[in-house]
Amino acid sequence: MESVSSCIILSEALSFLSNSSSIFTLISISSSSSEILCSSCSVCWSCFPFCFVFLKQWSLFRLSLRNYQFVLAMDFAIEEINKNPLLLQNMSLGFDIYNVLHTEWRTLEPPFFWLFLSDKVVPNYNCRRESKSVAALTGPSRITSAHTGTLLQLYKIPQLTFGPFDPILSDHDKFTSLYQMAPKETSLVLGMVSLMLHFRWTWVGLFISEDHRGFQILSDLREEMDKHRICVAFVEMIPVSTVSFFPKTWSKHHQVIKSSANVIILYGDSDFLEVLMNTLREILMTGKVWILNSQWDVIRSHIHLILDSFHGQLIFSHHHGDISGFRNFIQSANPSKYPDDFYLVSLFLVFLNCSFSESQCGTYKKCPHNASLTWLPGNRFETAMSEESYNIYNAVYAVAHTLHEMLLHQIQMQTLHPFMKSIQFNNPAGDQVTLDEQRKLEAEYDILNFWNFPEGLRHKVKVGKFSPYGLHGQQLSLHEDLIEWNSRTLEVDMDQCVKCADHQYANRDKNHCLQKSVTFLGYEDPLGLALACMAVIFSVLTAAVLVVFMKHRDTPIVKANNRALTYILLISLTFCFLCPLLFIGRPSMATCILQQTTFGIVFTVVTSTVMAKTLTVILAFNTPNYLIPICTLIQLTACGIWLGTSPPFIDTDTNSEHGHIIIVCNKGSVVAFYCILGYLIFLAFGSFTVAFLARNLPDTFNEATFLTFIMLLFCSVWITFLPVYHSTKGRVMVAVEVFSILASSAGILGFIFGPKCYIILLRPERNTLYVAMILLY
Repeated sequence: MESVSSCIILSEALSFLSNSSSIFTLISISSSSSEILCSSCSVCWSCFPFCFVFLKQWSLFRLSLRNYQFVLAMDFAIEEINKNPLLLQNMSLGFDIYNVLHTEWRTLEPPFFWLFLSDKVVPNYNCRRESKSVAALTGPSRITSAHTGTLLQLYKIPQLTFGPFDPILSDHDKFTSLYQMAPKETSLVLGMVSLMLHFRWTWVGLFISEDHRGFQILSDLREEMDKHRICVAFVEMIPVSTVSFFPKTWSKHHQVIKSSANVIILYGDSDFLEVLMNTLREILMTGKVWILNSQWDVIRSHIHLILDSFHGQLIFSHHHGDISGFRNFIQSANPSKYPDDFYLVSLFLVFLNCSFSESQCGTYKKCPHNASLTWLPGNRFETAMSEESYNIYNAVYAVAHTLHEMLLHQIQMQTLHPFMKSIQFNNPAGDQVTLDEQRKLEAEYDILNFWNFPEGLRHKVKVGKFSPYGLHGQQLSLHEDLIEWNSRTLEVDMDQCVKCADHQYANRDKNHCLQKSVTFLGYEDPLGLALACMAVIFSVLTAAVLVVFMKHRDTPIVKANNRALTYILLISLTFCFLCPLLFIGRPSMATCILQQTTFGIVFTVVTSTVMAKTLTVILAFNTPNYLIPICTLIQLTACGIWLGTSPPFIDTDTNSEHGHIIIVCNKGSVVAFYCILGYLIFLAFGSFTVAFLARNLPDTFNEATFLTFIMLLFCSVWITFLPVYHSTKGRVMVAVEVFSILASSAGILGFIFGPKCYIILLRPERNTLYVAMILLY
């Protein structure tokens, strides 16, 4: 088998710098070493006459050595596969690498450049007819993988992501060609809580990225910590954009300094944690234990402190088998072995001030033949394979095994997906690899301890392991003698963590439980007083209207409106306005029962009376006298069933308002309450329908259009009431129901009786038979 030399395409002169968070990689195949798999990969230093100035500018950038390890992991995997006589015989693998800039609006530049060989986009066309690329690797950023996935699936190109597992990318309806290499984080929370229990840490603060993964991990952490009586000292959800772009103005670190919690969990992806921790480390905070879910690139930091805030941090890293040969591959990688690797050449120039070529400006000494990346000062280059690099390694092998299966079955390249979906194999480390998410095993975690010594010497040591497959109580294993602690971190935060009783709450320092004060929507409350005053004013106003109509009962306008129905409507409206007084004040068993039943029955009389008035317009003075009693009887029966099965009762709400116990009326049966309310809306909608159908009657006998508007207003108030009522708690919930009662009652009073009172009191000359006919109901 002949191997094909692989090379790196640099989309810009400076590749893999800190401002590029992701990589877009394509795996290609070839049957002969004479075919070139990538172009423009050679960078000749003689092309840079300004090399001295260039290197000065280069040193201003923070090099992303973590991203460069991704490249070496892919190169290592491809070299292994190409040398393996049992895998892909007579075929070799190669790869192209494209740099993806950090900005979202430039994420698709690399795949577009690969597809069209230029920056001119031709939708729905692929101009790379000679390309033999069979798969794309993207990551570690989720955003990069998501944006790229929407494009690659149009061309049916398999996409393998090597970043953290993300549920959003598991949507196979949206991402039909995407496969995630990382294991699920289902056991991460169990591992972190097990660590807290082992050291008896019961007072823990949380810093979590404000994204969908962060919200899910917060929910899981709270649930698991509550089970084991571990208290949350504080929770800070940090927007990713705030940390990424405004680190200097970010002020959440004050929460860490003020808090008495000595154990703090940081959760987010590696880029998020890097920016966050570089911001926090500018403030010396000794005595804190930091627990992280991901390895952040400590190499990028140029701050070397004798006392480091993050010395002794514990990191949960996905456990994986040891890839034999990778360390030797890293140690042997130098410009003499890969002279076309522009980035590798630059590392030796910048950090070791030496060169393997005499043509590079002549200002650098000759590098020793055995020079290695491990010579970089301060352990700058991590020789141990990172999580993402391991995912890349497995992704390359997954593509190779898929191609191997296709060759065995003599299948054309167009049908790569069916084989890739079902592929399952053991990699050279002995770990099982599968792309089917349903068959993925739960992740095991190595617990790493971060050591930070003077002069920038940093080291990560494995001090333990968490396996969800272990027996209960034996899932966590630790070597405490290997752990380097920050100062004072061996002290317990709290002797014990006690959850305050429901009638108590924790003080600001959270070291004492205080008695909650009892409260309710009372008359001394400004909101309760305002609603009570409105109820009294409207009830008095309604009674005054009733007196006016009784005093002028022999006038044409009163006679024409069916005096009996008018009196019934005004009396029931008066009681409607008085109903809110049952909701205000300290609840008792009597008021709790009367609140909903009185409201339901009185409003039934109102809506059925309005319906009777509407039918009067159609039937021309022939009022159906049986309508009101029948409608009211139905509501009375429903209320009786409610009170007989699950009546309202006095209850307490201890969670809605901090430091308060709210006395409320529990409705007993929520279904019964909504049946009562639904029946009222049904009657109102019936009145609305009848009035709408009567809109074409002669104008002299018709104000049905006006009545239609009244019932539409009534229905709108109570339909709006439902979502608002469900989104509120405590006293505000009671106030919402009271306001809905007042608003709907006031609408009926104002729109029906307002014009008539205006004529009776202010324009008596218009109180004639003709006008009465116009205002007839």
